[in-house]
Amino acid sequence: MDSLALGADLEPEPVVDAHSTVTLHVNGEATTLTVDHRTTVLETLRESFGLTGAKKGCDHGQCGACTVLVDGRRVNSCLLLAVAQDGATITTVEGLADGESLHPVQEAFVERDALQCGFCTPGQICSAVGMLREAADGHPSHATEPDSPAAGAVVLDADEIRERMSGNLCRCGAYPRIVEAIEDVIE
Repeated sequence: MDSLALGADLEPEPVVDAHSTVTLHVNGEATTLTVDHRTTVLETLRESFGLTGAKKGCDHGQCGACTVLVDGRRVNSCLLLAVAQDGATITTVEGLADGESLHPVQEAFVERDALQCGFCTPGQICSAVGMLREAADGHPSHATEPDSPAAGAVVLDADEIRERMSGNLCRCGAYPRIVEAIEDVIE
């Protein structure tokens, strides 16, 4: 039998539009845009909004260089599809400051010189802001003492901070200063 004849009775596949319109609330401003279904939040922030603070490091959610806050929670933006975030509030490192006043975590990073090359710094800062909220809301980590009260804020010591920030890697090795900067904010 002729190989062309095998597919002759098949109907053509329908054309599927691989784009959707979404509204993202980025750094306090709502924007409606059309995105390809395969586009990540990281790509959308960098390419459509011109926000280059979040970096593409590993592109597998393992380094944390792309960390931003989505609805107040820290996330690896390289793993999130933008189309799935319709209506979400996204805060990048650029959106943490209040006008010319830096966010307290940003100030602490500067004062402690908690950065070297700076590539991971935006993700570290966004992760620290999210982590501080998680601890204040009482979410335990692997390092939280088992006999800690079930309700109330988790006390953040250096070990707790290191555990909670372990998803953010720094190739330069600025870790001691990062922990110190975060400790400065909670004191």
